[in-house]
Amino acid sequence: MSEETELNEDSNDKEMGTPELINKSVIKATVILNKLGQYPQGITVTELAHDVHMSRPTTFRLLYSLEQTGFVERYDNKYMLGWKIARLGRLADPHSGIVNLIQPMVQEFANHLNELISYAVVNGEGDFDLILEVSGSRWYALQSGIKQDLPLHASVTGKVILAELSDDKVESLLPEKLPALASRTIKDRGEFIRHLQQVRVQEFAIIDDELEDGLFGVGIAVRDHTGKLIGVLAAAGPKQRILSQSIVHIVSQLQNLAKEIVEKIEQA
Repeated sequence: MSEETELNEDSNDKEMGTPELINKSVIKATVILNKLGQYPQGITVTELAHDVHMSRPTTFRLLYSLEQTGFVERYDNKYMLGWKIARLGRLADPHSGIVNLIQPMVQEFANHLNELISYAVVNGEGDFDLILEVSGSRWYALQSGIKQDLPLHASVTGKVILAELSDDKVESLLPEKLPALASRTIKDRGEFIRHLQQVRVQEFAIIDDELEDGLFGVGIAVRDHTGKLIGVLAAAGPKQRILSQSIVHIVSQLQNLAKEIVEKIEQA
């Protein structure tokens, strides 16, 4: 198909309209940008056209337009993402899309369990953003980038994240004496590291009168298709009410929900 034919088809689509009001040129440009993200060292227009299944003239036209606006850069006949993409990335909320994707299924699970359900995105070693909390018929999207007051040593989210690290790394992240927040908070770093070894074996974490008295929580790791830890899914509520149920059953339900979350995110 020639560039002229494709342009005519785009023009006809605009004149006639589509039910979704989709502009094909915009869609094609986003496809190209997504593909360029896979080639940080750059790719030629011919190679890119082959990868995105577009004609070379159309690919070149879109690349040239994107280059004029700073979204694409060219070096030695190779194209790569431009500086403006990086700038937009810094301005964007990295988690708002995830909240919109997973909120309905998390809400449904919270209604079923009738407890507080939370989801945290893991950013790195000992670093996370709590982006969603759901309880009963209400849900809260927490502002991205603001660290929530969940201590690493006394929350299921923190325990799951730290269990991913080596004992030496955990030792470097935590003080020798850990702050006491409730009657059963683990205060000795060595004892806490031994506790993490149990978390690794059983593949879930619990808190029991550790963050606050009377609060019991269960948390699991959420992993992508490569096995990388991308989030933590947790359920928490009054100790007596949570323990009236089977912890193993709650963990199983959380694991099923985690699989649904990963599928939803990766298909988006």
